[in-house]
Amino acid sequence: MMADSATENATTKRGFRRRLVGTVKSDKMDKTVIVEVSRRTAAPKYRKYVRSQKRYKAHDEKNEYCIGDQVEIKEFRPISKDKRWIVTRMIRESADRGVAK
Repeated sequence: MMADSATENATTKRGFRRRLVGTVKSDKMDKTVIVEVSRRTAAPKYRKYVRSQKRYKAHDEKNEYCIGDQVEIKEFRPISKDKRWIVTRMIRESADRGVAK
């Protein structure tokens, strides 16, 4: 009995996957959004905060996220050449979402 539960726990656990929060900067591709993640780190020499940004391509299955939305992305298996992230949830909608273009 204990061997079954140990095997079950080992197979269901998928390992550590990073989660990041960022802003959607582009939604022009099909099922893909570009999410920009901003970080603030302290410069060791000057003790000032430096802002850095990095952009990730994330999978958006239903094309439901728009430019300006704040979303959470999670590390995922490789989906294409550049896509290794998937959008898990929306944190905040953009202010322009309800306005027709």
